[in-house]
Parts: sequence; C-alpha cells; structure tokens
Amino acid sequence: MGAGKTTVGRELAKRRRMRFADCDHEIVARTGVTIPTIFEIEGEEGFRRRESQTLEELTHEPNLVLATGGGVVLDSGNRALLSQRGIVIYLNVPPQILWERTRHDRNRPLLRVENPRQRIEELHRVRDPLYREVADLVVDGGRGNPGAMVRQIEKALTSLDRTSCEH
Repeated sequence: MGAGKTTVGRELAKRRRMRFADCDHEIVARTGVTIPTIFEIEGEEGFRRRESQTLEELTHEPNLVLATGGGVVLDSGNRALLSQRGIVIYLNVPPQILWERTRHDRNRPLLRVENPRQRIEELHRVRDPLYREVADLVVDGGRGNPGAMVRQIEKALTSLDRTSCEH
C-alpha cells in the first residue's frame, strides 16, 4: 500500500491504450461499501475472499492493466493466477517511503494499529519475497515520479516482448 500501483497503472494503461482497473475499486463498486467497512463486517478473511474472486474474474480480461491490492500475493492461488495470466510488475518501494505516503490515510484498515510504521515494515518483510516470486519485472520506486516509473516499465516491457518473440 502506498507504492503507487494505481497511479502508475493508470498511466501505463493510458500510454499502452489499454483498460485500467484497480482491484480494490472493483470490490468497492461491486459491494457498494468501502474496504474498511468490509474489514469491519467480514474481517480480513472475508475481504481476501472477495479479492480472490475479483482477481479471478479480472485476469480473464485481455488488454488490461490491473492494480491489485497490496495483500493479494498472500494467497498462493492468487500468485498462480497472476503468474499464469499476465505480466506481473512489482513496484518495490522501501517501507520508510510507504510510511511517509500512508501515515495520514485513514482508509487503510491494516494500519489501524498502535504502531502503523512497524506494521508497514512487517507487511513489507512478509510480502516482498512473495512479490518477487511472481514478478516478471521489479521496478524500484520511491522518490522518483510516477512518469519515470512508467517509462522504466515500458522500456522493460519492450525488452520482454523481444525476448518472448525470440523463443
């Protein structure tokens, strides 16, 4: 959370003339309630079930740039879907920067704890290896602007396209 998935994804989709979707926004649109409300009523487990179902449906759609929720990689089935059905780009942003970006955001249920900064560090420690497991491309983010990240992704995607054509 706070890595820039939605911002970067939206810009990448625009440049590549593809549709953009944000998994969390899709869940909100389908349920008619906010993510914190889902967490409150169904808990994280209920939210993760909805997330997996939404991911399963969206990954069938061609020509789509999809921003997933940060915890989508926690489920091995989700990781398999992502690996099998698309190119996975991991926006790797250091926990310190994630903290700076999210510390005033009250719409993040996982940060409603006594020490949210420590929680971000814990989440990063658990999720980072899982992201790397499924990522076709790792983009180090942080202080750079989203446009620079998109250009870096486009360049890498062009290289991936060339590589896949050679095989």
